[in-house]
Amino acid sequence: MNDVARMEIWQFSLIYLLLLVVLAIMKMSRVHQAKLMVVASVRMTVQLALAGFVLTYLFQNPHPAFTFTYLAAMTGFAVYRVLQKNRTLNRRFQMIIAGSVALSGLFVLVFFIYVVVGQSIVSPRYVIPIAGMLMGNTMTGTTLGIKAFRENLTGQRARIEVMLNIGATPQRVLLPFARQALETALLPTFNAMVGMGIVSLPGMMTGQILSGTLPTTAIMYQIAIMIAICTVVCLSTFGALFVGYRTLFNARNQITLVGVGSGHAEQ
Repeated sequence: MNDVARMEIWQFSLIYLLLLVVLAIMKMSRVHQAKLMVVASVRMTVQLALAGFVLTYLFQNPHPAFTFTYLAAMTGFAVYRVLQKNRTLNRRFQMIIAGSVALSGLFVLVFFIYVVVGQSIVSPRYVIPIAGMLMGNTMTGTTLGIKAFRENLTGQRARIEVMLNIGATPQRVLLPFARQALETALLPTFNAMVGMGIVSLPGMMTGQILSGTLPTTAIMYQIAIMIAICTVVCLSTFGALFVGYRTLFNARNQITLVGVGSGHAEQ
């Protein structure tokens, strides 16, 4: 099963014609995001092209130092992107988020590569693409969870004040917000899992099939990676929220929401 269809550069370039359809619809709908779409498309193309050259070199020169460097850069960028969206949080909360993203991603990655797949944890052919899927989803899920947590706290300041005034503990006040935010972070992954095989064939499975892999093998890998993604998003968001929320109150059970949203409130 190696009859893989190869695309010439001129054939590949035709895909960009579809962006003209997007531009036309945006113009007709008066959606003024044409510049963003062009910038995003160019950045995606350049970044993936550079990644392709780097990965080709790594696969041809599989040295552990190169693999760990790429993995560290990938993890660092994921942490940076999450923290960039939450720059106003207190320093301890940010450190907890960073640790949760990095440790959760690396734990699930090592388990997947070494235990499930049975490959070396320094093999770039397995480590880098799987780490990319795990860290990418971790970044998105954790950012979504923290965003929901912050927005809910900001929107419920009056309720928080009332609960504190009648003697509720900070844990009782904040835990429901953390639980709701964790649910919000997990919903996109759950929805994707529900629709797989019926509504959609996911990218990893499609790519494997197009490259000549047997569908049964591709299916096993896809199931495994989706469970791994679900786990890493859950671990990362849970750690960030259920440990991080404790930095919002002090030893005197005073909740400080400075930096959580617009304005500030203290009790």
